Amino acid sequence: MSGDRHRGRRQLPFPGPAATAGAVRRRPLSRAGRRRLAGVAMTTPALAMITLFFLVPLVMMLWMSLHNWPLLGEHRFTGLKNYRDALHDTEFRTAVIFTVKYTLITTPVLFVLGLALALLVRRRHRGARFFQFLYFVPVVVGLASAAFLWLFMFQSDIGPAGDLADHLGLGSRTTNLFAGSASAMLVVIGMVTWKVVGLQMLLLLTGLQSIPTDVEEAARIDGASRLQTFRYVILPLLRPTLALVLVFSVAGSLLAFDQFYVMTGGGPSNSTITAVYEIYRTSFIKFQLGYGSALSALLMIVLVAVSAVQLLLLRSSDQ
Repeated sequence: MSGDRHRGRRQLPFPGPAATAGAVRRRPLSRAGRRRLAGVAMTTPALAMITLFFLVPLVMMLWMSLHNWPLLGEHRFTGLKNYRDALHDTEFRTAVIFTVKYTLITTPVLFVLGLALALLVRRRHRGARFFQFLYFVPVVVGLASAAFLWLFMFQSDIGPAGDLADHLGLGSRTTNLFAGSASAMLVVIGMVTWKVVGLQMLLLLTGLQSIPTDVEEAARIDGASRLQTFRYVILPLLRPTLALVLVFSVAGSLLAFDQFYVMTGGGPSNSTITAVYEIYRTSFIKFQLGYGSALSALLMIVLVAVSAVQLLLLRSSDQ
């Protein structure tokens, strides 16, 4: 009876729902849709890497900083105790003071030398390009390799720097520069300057070459001297690049670790231990992972503050 009822129906001229859905699926994406899809495809790997290697470790660090977390055994929630202990930790305070002192010395040296080298090699001729290459070569050397190289050069009795000082009458080859806190820090600052100043020069050179030459020529036609042109024309236009270089230099100095770990080992008498070096000692020598995470979080807050200063400087330069 049911089969008779179906045979009595008329066939509709419209396609069924399945055919309509197939037509919709086959409809090509619009240009904006393809661009959105390509954007999602290109940013997904980067977002995955940031999540895996930055966000997840960051959350883990903050979670561990709220615990008493030994290397072996059960961890116990302690709230903000690690942060309160960090504020009264004399060893960490000494390391922070040394790091600030190192930053205050290193940053102006790198900044002034980088700007001077950028002004020297600013002209577009073959000799300038040779010196650009020459000053940039140490940048490609790894920081640990450069630290070992300078450690050998300034070793007493066997280092060539000691022989040179002995021949010039400036010192003795038996003098151990790493036996004193000030002399050890000066050798480390010399190594970092040799290693990093080429990168600072390159960044500042990029900013200098973005300044139109017409502006400088107009200032000279108006009677401005070279010093006045540099003070009132070049420096204001170079302000965003100067802010960027300054923040890179300060952040790099606040995170100093490799050079002191290789060249001084924190000595003599733990007088050259930086903030990151103290975090390393707390976490991987004393095995206090929770407390080391709290110290890392405090250092991260300082770096965020430095980045905020950078944004303020860039915003004011845009205005």
